[in-house]
Amino acid sequence: MKKSRKTVNHIAWLLFVIYIMLLSYFLFFSEKYGRMENNSEYRYNLHLFQEIKRFIIYRKEVGFESFMVNILGNVLAFTPFGFVLPIISPSNRKFFNILILSFELTLGVELMQLLLKVGIFDVDDLLMNTVGGVLGYILFIIARSIYYKVWKGKSNV
Repeated sequence: MKKSRKTVNHIAWLLFVIYIMLLSYFLFFSEKYGRMENNSEYRYNLHLFQEIKRFIIYRKEVGFESFMVNILGNVLAFTPFGFVLPIISPSNRKFFNILILSFELTLGVELMQLLLKVGIFDVDDLLMNTVGGVLGYILFIIARSIYYKVWKGKSNV
């Protein structure tokens, strides 16, 4: 049983590294999302719910893809973080840890976008990305409880 747990851990680490690489690409380098534009000024939004409201109100004008990327994409982009981190780090299997670590990762990303002038520092993104991390953790808890019900009495993942 230890061998299968070790295999799961190795696969989880591989997925986590791939996830971080993809996340970094889309957040800092993707031309599709305007990351390679030469911006000479700092761009930021410090008003909570301002961009969320704007994307909801003007969803027809900004288009379906922009709406989905901004609203759902910000949540879903950080869901894997909250799901995989408890697998590779058993000490982070507490809700509060995932909440704080999701917020810290998001804050780091938003600060890097601001300082590197690739994207916008947005407090709405802080909220939605943190919610995504917590959603991933909730999915981890659900998957873990299903695993225990199916494999009663087996050791922890």
